[in-house]
Amino acid sequence: MQKRIFFTLAGTLALSACGGQAYDPRGVDSDETLLSVSATGRAETRPDEAQFQAGINSWSRTATAATAANAEAIAKVVTALKKIGVAEKDIQTRNTGIQRIDWGDKKGQFQASNIVAVTVRDVDKAGDAVTAAAEAGANIMSGPDLRMSDPEKAANTAYGAAYKAARNRAQAYADAADMKIARVLYIRDAGGGQGNRYLPGAVPMSPPPPPVVSTQIAMPESMERSSSNTVMPGQTMSAVSVQVDFALVRK
Repeated sequence: MQKRIFFTLAGTLALSACGGQAYDPRGVDSDETLLSVSATGRAETRPDEAQFQAGINSWSRTATAATAANAEAIAKVVTALKKIGVAEKDIQTRNTGIQRIDWGDKKGQFQASNIVAVTVRDVDKAGDAVTAAAEAGANIMSGPDLRMSDPEKAANTAYGAAYKAARNRAQAYADAADMKIARVLYIRDAGGGQGNRYLPGAVPMSPPPPPVVSTQIAMPESMERSSSNTVMPGQTMSAVSVQVDFALVRK
C-alpha cells in the first residue's frame, strides 16, 4: 500500500510540472521577446615594436670554407645589432644551412646561409637596426613586421566598442517596437583580426586567414648600403565582432 501511495503522489507531481510554463532553451520568459544582435567594434593602435629578418649568404669552393665564412659574417651582424641596443634574447636563428650550387656562375661552389629574426622593442629604433644589419654585411633582409607588445589590450578596446554598438542597436530595435531591454541573455565573442593577426572567437566560425609570409630578399653584392632607413609605424586596426541576445519586454 505504501508503494502504491508513493507512485500516485509522484504521478500527481509530474502532471503538475507538465502543467507549468514550458522551458524555453533560449532563456526567454513567456512575456519576453528574444532579440539577437551582431555588431563590430574597431580600435586603432600605434605599433610599439618591430621584427625583421637579416641574414648572410656566403659562397666558397668547399663546404667547410663557406660555413666558416658565413659564421664570421653573421657574427658581425649580431655584434652590430647588440651595439645599438638589441638584446641577445631578441635575436633568434630562423634558418641555417649549406648547399652545393649546380647552376649559374657559382656552379660547383657551396652556399652557406644563416638568417636571424630580430625583435626591436622600440619601434622608433627599427630603422636604425635595419641599417646596422645591412652595414654589417647582411645580404638577406625581410620585414619589418610591425606589432603591438600587448595585442590583447588593443583588442579589448575593440571588444568594448563592439558590445556598445550591439547595445545601441538593440536599443534602436526596442524603441521602434515600443519595448525596452529587460536583460542580456547571451554574449558570444565572434573573433576578428588585428593587422595580420587572427583573433579567434568563442566558437569556430570559419578557418583563420593564412599567415602572411614575408619574402626574403637577397640584396645584390653591388647594392649601395643606405645610411638610414625610415620605419613609419602608422596605426594597426583591431576589428572584432560580437553577438548578443537581449530579452525585450513591453513598456
